[in-house]
Amino acid sequence: MRLITYNVNGIRAAFTKDFLGWLKTADPDIICIQESKAGNDQIDIESLEKLGYHSYWHSAVRKGYSGVGIASKIKPNHVEYGCGIESYDNEGRIIRADFDDFSAISVYVPSASNIERLEFKMQFCHDFLAYIKELKKTIPNLIISGDFNICHEAIDIHNPVGLKNTSGFLPIEREWMTSFIEECELIDSFRFFNNEPDNYTWWSYRQNSRANNKGWRLDYNFASYPLKDKLSRAVILKEAVHSDHCPALIEVNI
Repeated sequence: MRLITYNVNGIRAAFTKDFLGWLKTADPDIICIQESKAGNDQIDIESLEKLGYHSYWHSAVRKGYSGVGIASKIKPNHVEYGCGIESYDNEGRIIRADFDDFSAISVYVPSASNIERLEFKMQFCHDFLAYIKELKKTIPNLIISGDFNICHEAIDIHNPVGLKNTSGFLPIEREWMTSFIEECELIDSFRFFNNEPDNYTWWSYRQNSRANNKGWRLDYNFASYPLKDKLSRAVILKEAVHSDHCPALIEVNI
């Protein structure tokens, strides 16, 4: 089973950059989308259906902002929109698809590039951790995919010393991610297979950052412990250029 997570930075804009052609070639069974920036009526669901995907979207109340989705060749048994906390659900932050043997979550953790949003971001993170811990009691096989807007370790960012006081790499954010992984008993699938530096999933549009690989690894596919022996591959698909992010793939024998 091939699952891709991708912050597309606007699904409509991505469609104009041959997103569908790329998707057909990449051929994931499931793709978790973040930052769709579109209402359900603005997404070309029919074109996704022609490629064999059932798609589900949780959009923000505010137009052109945030939003998550899941497109799957396997029809889910159930789709859960949001987590039941209104302030997060109004921003379209979480969607979950339940299948026979596992569930997939697409999550878009708030950014705090505007530092005034840091408190909201950290509250979301703490509540999301609690949500996952509770969910695992009934759904032990979880794949949690998305843009977490946090680089976990120094290896995950191009300039760890210079950016140590920048949101996305603050000690409080990194400590939360450590707690999230440990308390929810999760595997960072990319690092399970690859401990090499210079592997990133987001680059600023400024200063030719992508060409110079001055990046951040913000996008993750986490797998719960029961799936550990079923993991077969995890890679970053940096050749996809529909966004300032690139996709990350996980393959699971399930």
